[in-house]
Amino acid sequence: MNVDISNPAATSLTSANPIPVNPAPANPTPVIAPAKPHVVEFRNVGKVYDGVKPFTAVKNVSFIIEDRPDHGEFVCILGPSGCGKSTVMRMIAGLAPQYPATSGDALVFNRQITPASADRGMVFQDYTSFDHLHVWENIAFGLECRGMPVAERKALALEWVQKVGLSREKDAFKYPHQLSGGMRQRVAIARSLILKPRIMLMDEPFGALDPATRLAMQDLLINLWKEQQSTIFFITHAIDEACFLADRILIMSPAPGTILKEIRIQRSGKTAGEMQRDPEFQNRVFEVREFMEKLEQPK
Repeated sequence: MNVDISNPAATSLTSANPIPVNPAPANPTPVIAPAKPHVVEFRNVGKVYDGVKPFTAVKNVSFIIEDRPDHGEFVCILGPSGCGKSTVMRMIAGLAPQYPATSGDALVFNRQITPASADRGMVFQDYTSFDHLHVWENIAFGLECRGMPVAERKALALEWVQKVGLSREKDAFKYPHQLSGGMRQRVAIARSLILKPRIMLMDEPFGALDPATRLAMQDLLINLWKEQQSTIFFITHAIDEACFLADRILIMSPAPGTILKEIRIQRSGKTAGEMQRDPEFQNRVFEVREFMEKLEQPK
């Protein structure tokens, strides 16, 4: 028997009993890929501190930080003093007493935030370190807690000594009190990033540094962030710092804080020092500063 394979509708085992062919539906149901979890999502989050006179730190805070493949987002938070920036940051970190939220939903990767975890690293303004440990031991502390063998964690810590711009030979075996402020912050950043956190939380980490060191630390942080691809939340009072570092700036209102404005910024690729001389950058800084000054005017 000859079967005409050029016409599928006519294909049959016998000419008397053709096998019917079901045509494709005119409007096939599209295949929808599952939604990726948001890195962080706040839905009308509020925090009230109990006491003789309860205090509302933040109210109705809502924002979404998407999971961007191969590119963690850099988010800077600006706002007047006392507006609740640190409350939001520490809530994400899962640190009491800011955590948990009093109202609303605070989510990390689509789940309610849990107490502090290794998937969230944090660097504070003060130079937190273990004074009795060498630099490399401070950097490797989290790896030790994870049970990594000493030779392996020492080798990795020495790599990070160099990554953050310190010397393996001169600095790795110093104690924290033998370092400058900028060097100690480099150690703190290395100690957090060596654990490869998905989220990095930084509360005024460069606030106490001199201007030149601060610019150098901004460049260092951008380079490490690109390599790690973590999502970074960064609190600062320096508007030019926020405009340089951020993909997105969240501006909070005076207390009780909420998100008033969101600014998205296109990254230029220039260094911090180069951006300080860039007219377009200076215009952006001026616009944000003007907005911030209006917030801080007495009502």
